Amino acid sequence: MDNLTATPAPVPDLLDLDLADCEALVAALGFKVFHGRNLFKWLHKHGVIDLDAMTDLPKRLRETLAKQAVLRLPRIIHSRPSADGTVKWVMELDDGQRIETVYIPEDGRSTLCVSSQVGCALDCAFCATARQGFNRNLRVGEIIAQVWHATRQLGAAPSNVVMMGMGEPLANFEAVVKAMAVMQNDLAYNLSRHRVTLSTSGIVPNIYRLRDVSDVALAVSLHAPNNALRDQLVPINRKYPLEELIPACRAYVAADQRRKITWEYVMLNGINDSLQHAKQLIRLLEGTPSKLNLIPFNPFPDSGFTTTPPERLEAFRQRLMGSGLLVFTRKTRGDEIAAACGQLVGRVEDRTRRGVRPVAVTLPTPQRAPDANPGWPT
Repeated sequence: MDNLTATPAPVPDLLDLDLADCEALVAALGFKVFHGRNLFKWLHKHGVIDLDAMTDLPKRLRETLAKQAVLRLPRIIHSRPSADGTVKWVMELDDGQRIETVYIPEDGRSTLCVSSQVGCALDCAFCATARQGFNRNLRVGEIIAQVWHATRQLGAAPSNVVMMGMGEPLANFEAVVKAMAVMQNDLAYNLSRHRVTLSTSGIVPNIYRLRDVSDVALAVSLHAPNNALRDQLVPINRKYPLEELIPACRAYVAADQRRKITWEYVMLNGINDSLQHAKQLIRLLEGTPSKLNLIPFNPFPDSGFTTTPPERLEAFRQRLMGSGLLVFTRKTRGDEIAAACGQLVGRVEDRTRRGVRPVAVTLPTPQRAPDANPGWPT
């Protein structure tokens, strides 16, 4: 009776599998392990998803895979190029949800901005994705499919991948880590650890977990130099405040003196862009190997924010650089196709009903910059 009521084993999706999974699947089907390596190469290095075209796999294996596995590849339903060469692809998943992926060409490199969730649950005040609410995590195959499609569209794998699209990557930890490992595999997309970057709003326990299982570069969405303001702009700060976030980031790069944390800082007019904020930021990052990206705010409808004027942004940057910080102002790319930082929306069946709630930021009372480094562990 138990056998009659047992839940059938899930049918594997080939794009969800890493190299070890492919080898294990093939072995479980009664074939030699090396055929799993060839299957993995066909899928990723050669970009072939037609089993019949995988000519060095035994015919019986191909027939068995056709019956006992699936391959659910999201489809590109819109391709929107920008005048600066940026391209946004809107991809539809098998449940009808839509995500967005952005290709950014630069001199000598090409960067792909990849999504990790359908929507985002973290509710950052200045982000269009957050206004869409949240539906679900992406599967490994749905993450890696964005790289697969870009490679086919471009004729070669992108030189860099940043997990900075829709969603919070560390809230989808297992799938994101597995997908990044596929990106780095030399039988797939062969990206080095310096060429894959994960961006987080600051889920502190998973920063420590990531340090133990992956060697990708880490970027942190900072956006404020003190807890009072960051609580408003990046609500996850209420759970993991700066006195927990900064030590986690230091620990992440502690084993390699050449590595730095990249801090993302969206410049919001009259909100976080004063010289007093710059002074607080200098104090906050003291002792942490850092690179700071200042990002002009990219407007979207009803955001309630405006972009810091160029002259104030430059004064802010000069104040930071004067302290010895490595600071860059990110050039806005793809804003006319809503592909710039913070503008990705896709199509999300919101399970949080955030889209019906008003969004407001109450500015905290300005605080004097601390007189000394807060003394967090180095």
